[in-house]
Amino acid sequence: MSFSQRIHHPSTTAIGLRVYAVLLFAFLYLPLVVIAVFSVVDNTIPSLPLGSLTWKWYDEAFSNAEVWAAVRASLTVAVGAVIIAVSLGVPGALLVDRYSFPGKTVFQKFVLLPLILPGVITGVAFLTFFQMLAVPLSLGTVTLAHGTALVSTVLTTVYARLLRLDRSPEQASLDLGVSPLRTFFRVTLPSIRTAIIASGLLAFTLSFDEIPVTIFTIGSQSTLPMYIWSALRTGAQLPQLNAIATVVVISGAILVVVFALLSREDSR
Repeated sequence: MSFSQRIHHPSTTAIGLRVYAVLLFAFLYLPLVVIAVFSVVDNTIPSLPLGSLTWKWYDEAFSNAEVWAAVRASLTVAVGAVIIAVSLGVPGALLVDRYSFPGKTVFQKFVLLPLILPGVITGVAFLTFFQMLAVPLSLGTVTLAHGTALVSTVLTTVYARLLRLDRSPEQASLDLGVSPLRTFFRVTLPSIRTAIIASGLLAFTLSFDEIPVTIFTIGSQSTLPMYIWSALRTGAQLPQLNAIATVVVISGAILVVVFALLSREDSR
């Protein structure tokens, strides 16, 4: 067998792909594993050798009133952002899927812009907008900025489901004299409910972890990512931050897994 044949041999290719996959996942997730490890040992700085196992960093982190205030702020912003994104994204997906209007093609392209733009650009744009309207920065402005930016996430997810939706039950309902509004709630909505829930979970995760947009639109209060970022800048409470980061990573991973399961179920 020649050298070129060995390179393209299926077994060689499969082994190469496995090695690449292992290296890729190690590159992506080893830093998270390091954080998790140092959150359960008594080392005050991340260095070897590892100390004894302990849960004191979790106790100290979650007995901190500032941490809980930041968590409540993040939950408030994320829930509000999901409400805004779903309220605007679902009707937008229906509009793009069901109706023709001037500029529809351009709208379909530009609706992806918030997904493409860097968060810093989006944050500066919202800051300029709020300053122009003389709106004081607060958790409300953060919620509005997050929700508006995440409309694209919900719209594209629901629109993808609508493209695969069988329209015959809706047409049968309308032919039987059922009103369009009742047809939507009794026929269409149950068919896209999973996509709406999945997109809402994804929007919640993205909002909860958002920093660039938050930096430019927040007032005196602090969300959890902002609290972690500020604490890292001062270099204080690093073991406690490892504990907080570990909880955030695990919670985010659970939501992402639920999103993936819902999306797979929706595809079926």
